[in-house]
Amino acid sequence: MAVQERPSVVAGPERRAQLSLFARNFFKHPRMLGSIIPSSSFLIRRLLEPVDWEKARVIVEYGPGVGTITQEILNRLHPDATLLVIETNEDFVDYLNRTLFDPRLRVIAGSAETIEAELERLRLPAADYVVAGLPFSTMPADCRERILEGSRSALAPQGSMLIYQFSPKVSSDLHQTFSRVESAFEPINIPPARVYFCHK
Repeated sequence: MAVQERPSVVAGPERRAQLSLFARNFFKHPRMLGSIIPSSSFLIRRLLEPVDWEKARVIVEYGPGVGTITQEILNRLHPDATLLVIETNEDFVDYLNRTLFDPRLRVIAGSAETIEAELERLRLPAADYVVAGLPFSTMPADCRERILEGSRSALAPQGSMLIYQFSPKVSSDLHQTFSRVESAFEPINIPPARVYFCHK
């Protein structure tokens, strides 16, 4: 049976609170977020385009922030699947725990470097997809390498890592880490973003 997509519009006071929280954290940690507002619906649609929602049972998201992409994944996610989100920012972790109530969701306060340990701790199989908008271009090289290598190792044999970036600097690292990398450009976002589909 096909998974039905449901609209997810955060409106009114909740949307204003979401944008305010995101903006405050951008000014506190600009190198961690890269943008003053959450991802556009156009970018999210392009980023999630390759996902086979009928078959995916484990999806991991790095840096969910206020849950803009998280909610869209949950809208499409199979009833028997699990979404594991890993976030270092305590404000965002608290916000996600207060606003997203879904038995398929696991919110982890921690680093993307721990993906393999977290999957093992939760007794989850290898990930079908890893979704990430982390600012790889501003990370120390050793940290970036650990996250990319750990993500590739955590993927199932046919798994993919779906990444959006505001800088093309990470492209060479992706080609060194993954067997095949495809890319696309999404202009309707602030700022415009490049999307990478990295196959194990």
